Amino acid sequence: MDRALDAARQAAARGEVPVGAVLVCDGVAVAVAGNRMRELNDVTAHAEILAIRQAAAERGAERLSGCDLYVTLEPCAMCAAAIAFARIRRLYFGAGDPKGGAVEHGVRFFAQPSCHHRPEVYSGIGERAAAELLRAFFAERR
Repeated sequence: MDRALDAARQAAARGEVPVGAVLVCDGVAVAVAGNRMRELNDVTAHAEILAIRQAAAERGAERLSGCDLYVTLEPCAMCAAAIAFARIRRLYFGAGDPKGGAVEHGVRFFAQPSCHHRPEVYSGIGERAAAELLRAFFAERR
């Protein structure tokens, strides 16, 4: 989670919402990403999506079975769907997101009968640091 927090800090330095993600396969971090939506003018450039794309390219496969994703903020519905479609084994996330999250809040994507793959989910990992990063980022902009 420390690497995901570093990626989130780098995203904040670029003016992006500070969310970072690390995808680990076979004990090795194969992808590290932070949000790049503004930089790329791409609403899908969330940290999780970018990390999944990098890891899939690295492994030469669209399925990331046996891989684990660490992300600083509870994934949104788009990212939760990508996590399910990529067949990620475990999801670890820091801060919950009552407004935009879709794992423990909102649509609770993995609990839906239409969800064909459900990763193991572990929340609250590095929660304090992740939440503080987000609070500080938005406080500067108000």
